[in-house]
Amino acid sequence: MAGMIWQGIGTGYTFLMEHLLILNIILSLIIIFFQRRSPQIVWTWLLLLYFIPILGFILYLMIGQDMHKSKMFRSKDIDGELKYAVRRQEEAIYRKRMKLTSVSTSRYRDLILYNLEAGQAVLTDNNHVEIYTDGKEKFRALVEEMLKAKNYIHLQYYIIRNDELWQELEKVLIQKAMEGVAVRVLFDSMGCRSMKKKDWERLRKEGIQIAEFFPALLGKLQLRMNYRNHRKIAVIDGRVGFVGGFNIGREYLGLDLKKFGYWRDTHLCIEGAAVTSLAVRFVLDWNYAAKENLFQNDQLFLIPSYERNGRDPIQIISSGPDSKTKLIRDNYLKLIHSAKDHVYIQTPYFIPDESILDALKIAARSGVDVRIMIPCKPDHPFVYWATYSYIGEMVAAGAKCYIYNNGFLHVKALTADGMAACVGTANMDIRSFELNFEVNAVLYSESTVQKLENIFENDITKCTQVTKSFYEQRSMVIRMKEQFSRLLSPLL
Repeated sequence: MAGMIWQGIGTGYTFLMEHLLILNIILSLIIIFFQRRSPQIVWTWLLLLYFIPILGFILYLMIGQDMHKSKMFRSKDIDGELKYAVRRQEEAIYRKRMKLTSVSTSRYRDLILYNLEAGQAVLTDNNHVEIYTDGKEKFRALVEEMLKAKNYIHLQYYIIRNDELWQELEKVLIQKAMEGVAVRVLFDSMGCRSMKKKDWERLRKEGIQIAEFFPALLGKLQLRMNYRNHRKIAVIDGRVGFVGGFNIGREYLGLDLKKFGYWRDTHLCIEGAAVTSLAVRFVLDWNYAAKENLFQNDQLFLIPSYERNGRDPIQIISSGPDSKTKLIRDNYLKLIHSAKDHVYIQTPYFIPDESILDALKIAARSGVDVRIMIPCKPDHPFVYWATYSYIGEMVAAGAKCYIYNNGFLHVKALTADGMAACVGTANMDIRSFELNFEVNAVLYSESTVQKLENIFENDITKCTQVTKSFYEQRSMVIRMKEQFSRLLSPLL
């Protein structure tokens, strides 16, 4: 029996090798004529297919397929009533019936309108924002808010690990479910591949609803790296919402010191009407994954009473393979182009597309103080060395670039002129711009943005600056890593 199996494998391998050229030609024709992609990505795939045929073929099957995504995610279209609300606000701003009272909202009126038009992102101005940079503080706040829940708790995370942090959160979720609170947990299949089926079944038995985004076709064998749901959203009773970089795992508490050291991230806790936008974002993803329509549940969208008297204007924006525009990328781009004094960027992965790269170079060469901060260590080596190559290019253009030495930097934030910020789950890379589902908050509040910039400036004290001389001293091995990773950057 074993001999027959090995014979079958050998026959399949022989068939693959004999027809590899034909398969590569077919894939090349598909990439060129049937998928609308940038020339840069097309050429990268063609080079991989022809110079590394077997590996290129496997990689394409795993991360390269781009067909039928509009059909896959068609059911995620936004609800008609929300579109109507957006149009009303859009018209009010155009006709100046809606007063943009703060200096920031007046200055970024065109960006607000763009987000309304392209992303159905309603502007709300009664929000209170707390900023968390430490995982222990963030999850302590999340637990406190969940314990207050009376109607529902919605959690959506890319990574959930079954460790001490999740076990603490699980106890709270089970307790609230027993009290009659509706608890829903939405997770990404690839990000949560370490979780076992029995872990989710245990929660279901406790009355917690579970939904899996884009599940693997063959058990835990997840061949598709694209179209991952990278969002991290928590919504409690429509009153409080959390969004940012922290996933659920012990490393995010800074407990995996050997591998990452201290985990430096940024997460926002929002109380106010912007939470409704986060609630809608969760429901859209839940409806797709669970094949339900929670928009029929009016209880999820009742306007709650807020404890704090916040005044921060916010738009919640999202992007992904189901989006017609690269909305988060466009917001980064608009903020860079609009900057008159400075732009501060923190990101674990800096692999910008040509438009972002050119905008940053133009800004730096025009006298804008462009500062970019990246981690000192890689969690994905190819991505890190591609990042380092782009950092060298920005240093040459006059930007100030920093390597964070106090652990792992996972922040995804851009601030401009102390007046506006874009903070959330999207990295400054092509994967976040095009292939992952992401969500960010655009803040038009001078006081809150100033807090973010103060945090950035404090982080600089824990950094090494990458000067021209520092960058030129890198070894030949590092230069080779950079060059190879840079070639793969459109796919990373």
